[in-house]
Amino acid sequence: MRKAYLNGIILDGTENMEPKAGMVIITDCDRIVRIAPKDEIDAYELRDCEIVNLGGGYIMPGLINMHVHIPGSGKISKETSDTKKVVKLMMSNPITRAYGHRMYNKFALQALLSGVTTERSVGGIRSYDTALRSRIEAGKVLGPRILASNMAVSVPGGHMAGSLAYEATSPDEAAEYVRLIAKDSPDLIKLMITGGVLDAEEIGSPGIVKMPQEYVNAACDQAHKLGLPVAAHVESLEGVKVALRGGVDTIEHGATLDEEAVELFKIHGASHIQTILPTQYFSKVDREFTAASDKDVANGDIVMEGVINCAKTCLKEGIPVGLGTDAGCPFSPQYSFWRELVCMVKYVGVTPKQALYHATLGNARIANIDELTGSIEEGKCADMIVTYDNPLENMNTLGQLKMVIVRGDLIRDPKIKKFKDIERILDDILVI
Repeated sequence: MRKAYLNGIILDGTENMEPKAGMVIITDCDRIVRIAPKDEIDAYELRDCEIVNLGGGYIMPGLINMHVHIPGSGKISKETSDTKKVVKLMMSNPITRAYGHRMYNKFALQALLSGVTTERSVGGIRSYDTALRSRIEAGKVLGPRILASNMAVSVPGGHMAGSLAYEATSPDEAAEYVRLIAKDSPDLIKLMITGGVLDAEEIGSPGIVKMPQEYVNAACDQAHKLGLPVAAHVESLEGVKVALRGGVDTIEHGATLDEEAVELFKIHGASHIQTILPTQYFSKVDREFTAASDKDVANGDIVMEGVINCAKTCLKEGIPVGLGTDAGCPFSPQYSFWRELVCMVKYVGVTPKQALYHATLGNARIANIDELTGSIEEGKCADMIVTYDNPLENMNTLGQLKMVIVRGDLIRDPKIKKFKDIERILDDILVI
């Protein structure tokens, strides 16, 4: 059915967006077919439209989360779970495998109801990411557009090895795992090049390079031959350089850069995906909740500083910066993407307008889907959200939406059951 959205204020998602009042947006099925001043829309154009009164709300593109792990809840836990055992259990029989698919459905819906109309998975269980993408595209379940990676490629002892990532033991095997993953038609390949905060064995050593340069080269070469971009988990300067020399397309997380790293970004046309939200878990949250060790806190500080500095430097140097949340990790629920925009304003120093651009059209450009979504333009997909207030003046309004529109389908007054402890802590930390 055609819909006409009236009495709203448009923020179109472009870099220089300004609020536009008195406009009408008409959608037909999943597309935006007309945007015009209200006095230019006659009754004939509205004759077969469902009229949606926005009541003075602000309508903008749906948010795009560039870094999620769909099977995780993001809840706080004082105990570190054994992800290998969890995945092994889930895959052990038809009942647990079916439960896994239902869990994917649930978390994808949470993201959608929070305003994320597109999300990019970067490490999931087997082929569950692409299976979810298929269910959503077929209309069997409701969820955002999925850019799927399925399993990642790691090495023995590497990040997420044996759970969300295969363990390559040679360059040839790294390339072979890329070919294996590609059989399920993913949208990208994910490499786990360095360790993470909890992988570090001592203070000052997060982000140790685990994947040798020749493995990275072989995996990237194979992925690019198959037409697939490569995203890389990296949390150290040396890891950034290894990844970029190998030809990865996006650096996930990042580290404080030097001149050589900046030049490598530019030579390879790579982008940085900022993920500040979960780094606060060890750096900013009281140990009453995290039970973190001195090592974890110190290394968490290093990683958080690295992610922030990477984003700042990339913006200064004209390198594209996208936003993700590492959703599924502790302290990063599937519904919290809007908090990453606040992190960008608070820690990176951009304006709310810039943060909203990076979370919509900017992310779409990095993901090469900007002809489809990311801004409110005629011909693009009807992926939009409506807030009660102006997010350029009050970013907290993104945390309680009035409406979500995904592929033309309208969801009014979306409700999500949230983790009260995480919301309380984040409300205290993220004051701007």
